[in-house]
Amino acid sequence: MVRTLVDSLTAHASQQPDRIAYRYLVTGDCDGEVQEVTYGRLARRARAVAAWLQERGLAGSRAMLLYPPGVEFVGAFLGCLAAGVVAVPGVPPQGRSQNHRALTRMKRLIADADARVILGGREVIGALEELERDLPELDGIVRVVTEDIPDDAAGSWREPGLDADSVAFLQYTSGSTSAPRGVMVTHGNLLDNERLVTERMGHTPDVIAEHGHELFVSWLPVYHDMGLIGPVLNTVHLGVTATLFSPLHFLQRPERWLTAVSRYRPHTSGAPNFAYELCLRHATPDLLDRLDLSSWKVAFNGAEPVRAATLRRFAETFGAAGFRREALYPCYGLAEATLMVTGGSVHTPPTLLEADGDGPHAGTADAAAVGCGRPGPGLTVVIADPERQEELPEGETGEIWVAGASVAKGYWRNALATRETFRAVLAGREGRFLRTGDLGFLRDGELFVTGRLKDLLVIDGRNHYPQDLELSAELAHPALRPGCTAAFSVDDGTDGERPVVVAEVAPDAAGEAEKIHDQVRSALAEAHGLAVRDVVLVHPGTIPKTSSGKIQRRATRAAYLDGTLAVLGGPTAP
Repeated sequence: MVRTLVDSLTAHASQQPDRIAYRYLVTGDCDGEVQEVTYGRLARRARAVAAWLQERGLAGSRAMLLYPPGVEFVGAFLGCLAAGVVAVPGVPPQGRSQNHRALTRMKRLIADADARVILGGREVIGALEELERDLPELDGIVRVVTEDIPDDAAGSWREPGLDADSVAFLQYTSGSTSAPRGVMVTHGNLLDNERLVTERMGHTPDVIAEHGHELFVSWLPVYHDMGLIGPVLNTVHLGVTATLFSPLHFLQRPERWLTAVSRYRPHTSGAPNFAYELCLRHATPDLLDRLDLSSWKVAFNGAEPVRAATLRRFAETFGAAGFRREALYPCYGLAEATLMVTGGSVHTPPTLLEADGDGPHAGTADAAAVGCGRPGPGLTVVIADPERQEELPEGETGEIWVAGASVAKGYWRNALATRETFRAVLAGREGRFLRTGDLGFLRDGELFVTGRLKDLLVIDGRNHYPQDLELSAELAHPALRPGCTAAFSVDDGTDGERPVVVAEVAPDAAGEAEKIHDQVRSALAEAHGLAVRDVVLVHPGTIPKTSSGKIQRRATRAAYLDGTLAVLGGPTAP
């Protein structure tokens, strides 16, 4: 009987010890150095780490995992599960030059989780020693380089007494609208969501055999739920092979992703919408000639708004390399539901609904609403009026509520937030629901996500979704970077709330700033009937984003009000 993912790992290690579990491209290139770990080796490493933790009496405590991209993280994560230790994936520091925001987040997570041990690679643990003076949170916390734990330690591992309700790990939310919260994902949640991923993405035994067990290629960060639950843990769940490489190597050369898909021919690979846009920018004729994407059956797209225009252009451009439109796979999920909530049907093109209205983009592929598929078996999705807590009829927009075995236990040490988010009651429905904070509607059983409840702009009594305003702004001028625009409202004290648009543009577009301002204002007036209070153009990479790449509109608004945005040509003030 499989009670945890560790049971799955043990079975695969026994039945196919020499099969490659993970292949890691050290340089991001298929012809560069490649590290491989078999199921037999992975099981030994997991048991060795587990035994080390058990011998120090750490069962039941929290362990912060701070690893650079690579396979060592997987052994440590599974080792925590095997020891009955609650894993806490985090972003590792990068020495003295590390990003201040990442360091602040790490400090917050260590304190909130009350971590007793930090597991990491040699360089990471060394970097923590240098940062110790700036990190009083490290006092009394054991730090260990898991590479130094010998395989022989596996012999003293003892199976922990776990059940479905035991917490497996804390998945800290990305904090797009609030401070990060630790979602308590149980072993039962994890197994149920792996079941849903398997079912929704068509990972049947026949498909696995057809692809020679090559199921995933992924560069997604493993400290985020999409990269962890999908490519990394579904691999262990099914006993297949995944090819991994660093997010940084993808960002440096986006064609590496497509090249790895072409080389290893996986069934499934995906990313947020911005990654598909980056690939489109680098789609040279030479690259298209070198690629064969015909084996790619599930190109999942989630974690941020899915753009209809991106789907259309990606299918058209990479069709020359064998990519099929039917492989496009918009999906929806969140950490509070472990990961996956809805997903499309394999071998079926995504559903696009033309936008209503008379704006310049209405009725076009650019403005179409994108269907994110249907919930898997055992998961219930309803649309609710968040104030009246009543279910809305099909077609009406409201808050997305979810119920099922994948819904997590709650927030770590936050009873109030747990009660508000995880304990919602719906008139006429039994059981409790998860309030996602996301807005959407159902049509023919398919979910269409329209925005965030807390990001909603209410101007002159009308609701406006920031994603709609951002898309209209980005389409107004080619210098605006896709997925790098934030729309929010500010009360000017006289006319009430008015929209502000902050958009990243290339530095060489400064000469066109006036023209860009005018075109953005015109686009929002025509498409949405809005008079924009301000359009602010900022340098690339300066709009605040979460660890998963989502726009942080509240943080951008705060920076706008504080006059701290990295504005082209100088600072701005409200």
